[in-house]
Amino acid sequence: MTTDEIRELIQLVTETGVTELEVQRGENRVRISVATTTHVVVPQAHAPGFVPAASLTASSSEPTPSVKTPDSLVYAKSPIVGTFYESASPDSGAFVKIGDHVTPGKVLCIIESMKLMNEIEADVAGIVESKLVKNGQAVEYGESLFGIRPV
Repeated sequence: MTTDEIRELIQLVTETGVTELEVQRGENRVRISVATTTHVVVPQAHAPGFVPAASLTASSSEPTPSVKTPDSLVYAKSPIVGTFYESASPDSGAFVKIGDHVTPGKVLCIIESMKLMNEIEADVAGIVESKLVKNGQAVEYGESLFGIRPV
């Protein structure tokens, strides 16, 4: 199977709400399953222009970063299903941090999918205002990863 065929299957799963799909063609077999998470809304005091924290996975103890109002941000989204990594290796620093200025083409993170490391790049120039997922977290196709305020 080609990567385009696999992407089409991922999109089919996303659009239909199916939680698991397995396709076999000859000796090639692809299994796509959607991870489900429990979201908890965390009320907190916030400054004007900010909304309460995004969702927090029930099993996590790390706080979730605040998010600017959606109308002022451009969201960098995951083009594939996989695992989010903020750096190239556990020993290296994050590609970007909140407050960093990015330009189109700047690597924001890596999404590991099917043992392949896919660099996710910024589409716009701006300031990273929010990181919406945690290091090592599973992400879905189209899920927002970063909020960037264009400049």
